[in-house]
Amino acid sequence: MNDNWLNESDTPHEECGIIGVFAPNEDVARMAFFGLYTLQHRGQEAAGIAVADGQVMSMHKDTGLVAQIFRPNTLDNLKGHYAIGHTRYSTTGSSLARNAQPFMIETMHGPLALAHNGNLVNSAELRQKLLEEGVGLSSSSDTEVMTMMLARAKGKTWNERIKSCMQEWRGAYSLVILTRDCVYAARDAWGFRPLSIGLLPHGGFAAASENGALRTLGCEAIREVKPGEIVTLSENALVVNQAVKPVNPSARCVFEFVYFARPDHVWDGQSVHHVRQRLGEELARETRVEADVVIPVPDSAIPAAIGFSRATSIPFNDGFIKNRYIGRTFIEPTDSLRKQGVALKFNVINENVLNKRVIMIDDSIVRGNTMGPMIKLLRTAGAREVHVAITCPPISHPCFMGVDMGNYDDLIAHHRSLDEIRIHIQADSLTYLSLDGMMRAVGRKDGYCQACFTGIYPIDVDVISAKTGFEKNTK
Repeated sequence: MNDNWLNESDTPHEECGIIGVFAPNEDVARMAFFGLYTLQHRGQEAAGIAVADGQVMSMHKDTGLVAQIFRPNTLDNLKGHYAIGHTRYSTTGSSLARNAQPFMIETMHGPLALAHNGNLVNSAELRQKLLEEGVGLSSSSDTEVMTMMLARAKGKTWNERIKSCMQEWRGAYSLVILTRDCVYAARDAWGFRPLSIGLLPHGGFAAASENGALRTLGCEAIREVKPGEIVTLSENALVVNQAVKPVNPSARCVFEFVYFARPDHVWDGQSVHHVRQRLGEELARETRVEADVVIPVPDSAIPAAIGFSRATSIPFNDGFIKNRYIGRTFIEPTDSLRKQGVALKFNVINENVLNKRVIMIDDSIVRGNTMGPMIKLLRTAGAREVHVAITCPPISHPCFMGVDMGNYDDLIAHHRSLDEIRIHIQADSLTYLSLDGMMRAVGRKDGYCQACFTGIYPIDVDVISAKTGFEKNTK
């Protein structure tokens, strides 16, 4: 998007999606393309694919959606047996073309490309160290910092060099790394971001942020890359190396369940769809509201609304129809259409809410700037009452591990009480799921990062650091 009127929402923005493929005698560029297509929900700002054939590496990347960037002739020029790909939403570094991934460079050990999902909390420190050593940097992305560190790392093999760098990287990272004759997949010691691997049906292996992408490629025997692991995908079969000791307990992002992941993803051995239904069931136990109909905000809240309805016996129905393409247009709206705001993204089925007490289920409220207009849409359509129920606790702290939730000033729950938020969005009632209720739905007491709710971060972070903290040095 070249404007923010549609991108601003009451939900956290997606992270990034990564794919890695080793498939001899296959069109790996097209395989990476379809993998990224499956992961498009994780980032819509930019995408790229890098391919190697054992000798030469080539790459294509640009800003925009996967289908806009890659055409048949583009993919025809990407030949090889090894590929990595990335679809991006900016976390560290703004949405500039120079920050599109993968990053590819020539090194003394041969070509190298890297794609990253996550955020290093010590990236500014590492970047300054590289600059002091005379390394030229062209972007504001911590991914470039990781790539340049790998290029300079000590070790006889790439596996050793990756392991060496993992000792210095602090924060969230799931990586796919491409050399001329290998793909590596690596995950941080806390396990913040998802990464899975699978066996391709005709030989070879693939790694991806979500196992739905792996199933799209026909993968079998899918398992997660464990925290601190490096997995090598090459002709020498799958090789697993525990590079750094995993942190216990882990710190998986609980928002994969709440919002980010596709419902067909399995995260920490659990179906995302089923956990979302349980979030709705737990929310129903904590909500004391009489109503006539339960409606979800599409799409991530649909399973939760089903669970809520099942637990309360309040009928479930569709209230909103979402225009899934309006947020992906590059065409500027007219001034009069811009004033329509959220009405361009959602239409209400009037008959389903007319003269009814509505419970509207959503996954989260971040800035609080679209919930009010959505409630207004329901009231205009004839809803008698509008009650809002949210499937997670109030988000009152920013994320430093790869999710864009803004800073403290952006978060409505950081500077407003529950009733102040209710008044601001003009709801008849507002219920957030408790932290205990959320974790009961997840089925785990620990092992998950809850920092955006509690302010207790698994890693010490500099809360003054901004998302575009490198920009002043790279513009």
